[in-house]
Amino acid sequence: MGEILLLAFLFLIAGVIAVPIASRLGLGSVLGYLIAGVAISPLLQQLQVDVVSIQHFAELGVVMMLFLVGLELEPRLLWSMRGKLLGLGGLQVGVTGAIVMSIAMALGQPWRVAMAIGMVFALSSTAIVLQTLNEKGLMKSDGGQSSFSVLLFQDIAVIPMLAFVPLLALPELAGLADHAGDGHAAGMSFVDGLSAWQQVAVTIAAIAAVVVGGSYLTRPVFRFIAMAKLRELFTAFALMMVIGIALLMTLVGLSPALGTFLAGVVLANSEYRHELESDIDPFKGLLLGLFFITVGASINFDLLAANFGQVIAMTLGLMLIKSLVLLALSYAFRIKNADRWLFSLGLAQAGEFGFVLLAFTVSNAVIPAAIADQLLLVVALSMLLTPALFILYDKVIAPRFAGAQAADPDEIDEQGTVIIAGVGRFGGVINRILLAAGYKTVVLDHNSEHLERLRAFDIKVFFGDATRPDLLHAAGIDIARMLIIAIDDRERATEMVRYVVKHHPHVYVVARAADRHHVYELWAAGCRDIIREHFDSSVRAARSALEALGHHPYDAERQTRGYVENDKIAMRELADLYDPDVPVHENTAYVERTKAILASHEGAMRGSAESFGSRVERGWVPPSLDDEAASIADNAASGVSRKI
Repeated sequence: MGEILLLAFLFLIAGVIAVPIASRLGLGSVLGYLIAGVAISPLLQQLQVDVVSIQHFAELGVVMMLFLVGLELEPRLLWSMRGKLLGLGGLQVGVTGAIVMSIAMALGQPWRVAMAIGMVFALSSTAIVLQTLNEKGLMKSDGGQSSFSVLLFQDIAVIPMLAFVPLLALPELAGLADHAGDGHAAGMSFVDGLSAWQQVAVTIAAIAAVVVGGSYLTRPVFRFIAMAKLRELFTAFALMMVIGIALLMTLVGLSPALGTFLAGVVLANSEYRHELESDIDPFKGLLLGLFFITVGASINFDLLAANFGQVIAMTLGLMLIKSLVLLALSYAFRIKNADRWLFSLGLAQAGEFGFVLLAFTVSNAVIPAAIADQLLLVVALSMLLTPALFILYDKVIAPRFAGAQAADPDEIDEQGTVIIAGVGRFGGVINRILLAAGYKTVVLDHNSEHLERLRAFDIKVFFGDATRPDLLHAAGIDIARMLIIAIDDRERATEMVRYVVKHHPHVYVVARAADRHHVYELWAAGCRDIIREHFDSSVRAARSALEALGHHPYDAERQTRGYVENDKIAMRELADLYDPDVPVHENTAYVERTKAILASHEGAMRGSAESFGSRVERGWVPPSLDDEAASIADNAASGVSRKI
């Protein structure tokens, strides 16, 4: 018991220390976990810890991750990806495997060993790539979706690879493999000893069980568990389902990650999807962190020191080959701009299934153990270097392509009364309302994929960076009456306000603010009409909450209007005290005045409606009880909600 607690403490403290430091330095959590594993590796060796066994357990994190990915994909969306899944993924595995095999044969390896090495190195790391893409918010990009398609195909390709590896066995290694396997019990399997057609039948039955069970059995089971009203039972069932599916897939010789992904896709439209996500996600995060730590700890530094030049050359050569293959495929499949490099660099490593395949090739007398040990180092080091490639993408490549995109904007052949910078979920609503009111708008946005979707609906938009003065001139800033800044980047939005206020003072500027502090920055830049992106919806939600708690709609409206008026007054006062160069907690004048304002508002809220700054509007007076009852009856009959 003490040994288990010691190991748990070591892994946890290594992750808790390394990951925040790595994240603070902009290295990402994955590299933090890998560094933590490297740091505790000597201690684990002294304690004679079987890191490989822990790694096999931690691979459940990969299984859970693919289950959660599947929950985000509807079957219809997965079907729409079939072109990239089969074409892009199939070509990546085939071309990479063939090139690596050719190089291995040129270096003197028998063709069977070379083919096995090609299969091992054709795979990439699902765990590192998907985790990093999700952390950086790149999963929905074209590069992220293409990467996911390739990774999913690779997970599927592991199945025929495992079936094909025993056919490559070398007679001269068979005796050694048999001797090495004498001390190990055979793993459980439903397909051992069956004929080929029987194995296929059992495999199809297992997949059918996952699909049918996910479609028809999970709902009644969840309803049954809900009767107990115990949250831990939901968590236990979610874990039981994921682990059970992984076990079933393992027993029939399939990839457990593939099986749980399929189950996730089946449950993507289930009403229990969000419950499953919330139950599984904490375990996924912990196990993935443990997996990355074991990857770092599994590096054999003695073997690396003895073969340093050779191993480093093999690692860098592999990553270069995979990057070039992926880059060529990105051109063939029209992956553009920064997404092309995200795709090419992100998948340049070997993957965690490489550990599985290498162990399998040794046990089946395909690859000699001495060579397999060096290949394991290549797999681990390539995974260790992957976060550095993502940092290269973030710091060097993505900014350059952002500039390149801005350098080739659309030719703006229209000018209007209102210029809208950014046409996402915020600017798009503004644009539709102004167009409906009869105003001519010129819309600028630098997200080409977003604009293509809007153009499909005949919405007139122009590609370009609205923060560039020349594009603002082309859009008609000299004659425009208004500029609406709805872009997400707070720094660029502030700079845009500063430029327009200084050089085009006749233009009325409405700016989107990310939060309260961004309001102060925009105010200092000269904007006097600032909209916090979530403020109005929060106020409306508060009004609805008051009504639900029994307040009359008129009183709830007066309370929220009063709050808004007082908040505007407070914001104007605090904006003069805010200093962006001084941390908020060190700005004594700002902190003290904020406390006084909050205390004043709380007192007013507990007082009368009049003292809270509300006033009776002539156009809206309280309805009588009879009118209110009649209104409720009419709305109920027509199906209209009284809160909208």
